[in-house]
Amino acid sequence: MSSPRRRLGLLAGALTAALALSACGGGSTPAAPATTGASGERTLVVYSGREEALVGPLIQQFEQASGIKVETRYGSTTELAAQLLEEGDRTPAQVFLSQESGALGAVAAAGRLTVLPTDITSVVPAGYTSKDGSWVGLTGRARVVAYDSRTYTADQVPGDITKLVEPQWKGKVAIAPTNASFQAHVTALRVSAGEEAARNWVKGLKANEVQIHRNNGAILEAVNAGTAGVGLINHYYWARSETDPATLRAQLKFGDPGSVSALVNVTGAGILTGAAQSPEAAEFVKFLVSPQAQTYFAEKTAEYPLVAGTGAPKAVPPLERLGGPDIDLATLSSVQETVEMLTQEGLV
Repeated sequence: MSSPRRRLGLLAGALTAALALSACGGGSTPAAPATTGASGERTLVVYSGREEALVGPLIQQFEQASGIKVETRYGSTTELAAQLLEEGDRTPAQVFLSQESGALGAVAAAGRLTVLPTDITSVVPAGYTSKDGSWVGLTGRARVVAYDSRTYTADQVPGDITKLVEPQWKGKVAIAPTNASFQAHVTALRVSAGEEAARNWVKGLKANEVQIHRNNGAILEAVNAGTAGVGLINHYYWARSETDPATLRAQLKFGDPGSVSALVNVTGAGILTGAAQSPEAAEFVKFLVSPQAQTYFAEKTAEYPLVAGTGAPKAVPPLERLGGPDIDLATLSSVQETVEMLTQEGLV
């Protein structure tokens, strides 16, 4: 199997030019992490694969509470993970905030993340964080089937996504094959069911005239408009709808408990090895699993908080009822093999 560095490097092939600019003169030259600014202020550099609109307000809350000035570099999780591996010891980043677990697993496997303090990792259930303490899960993102409730009842929609290749679903299934969450879901199928089963499912989608959309939001719009019968999305696109999601034409079917159809991937954070002794980095990651931050995620982004006692997003089942598969989320780092499979089968 290819190395984590090669997997992320290949996956970021379309971003090569952007990475070259950022790493070779298009931006500031990477330097050793510093925790004190020129004026003596405490500082922190974060690479964030989460969008500024989602986490920017939370980072501001941390700055106000801690007095630490955070410099945040935003980008896709894949791009930033590849950049971290390219920069190596020269990276200015102290914390990597990732949209999904696979990138964290790859960066950790390359030896770029330090072991987190146990007072951070111990507050998150074992199934939703790293096994070696190299990163900590922050929020859960359930994969679900959005369905047209004017055409189907919940009982008519399969809780097993592998059944969406059956003839009755021809032309009615919507996916976003270039989306990281879909790719992670297929990766989970590869890990749990094997390469042959995953490839046969991808072939089946193609043969069944699956609808291709640009992202989860576009899929939800298509299902809500009745132009797609069902679509594979993350739960929070529906849960944070501007209107009451219970009134939408699109409703959600959660996967069969214990199966890959019920995958709950996570966002997460890790501290880079060069910042292993940084109190600012540790303080920031600890803040992300605090009740304040976890409540923010539940209320503002409609993701599942992973720390007990910090609430839950509205209109969806509690996390403990989802029954996700028994998968080490770090193994989803083999997403490059998934991209190659999707490309070979004509979905990307």
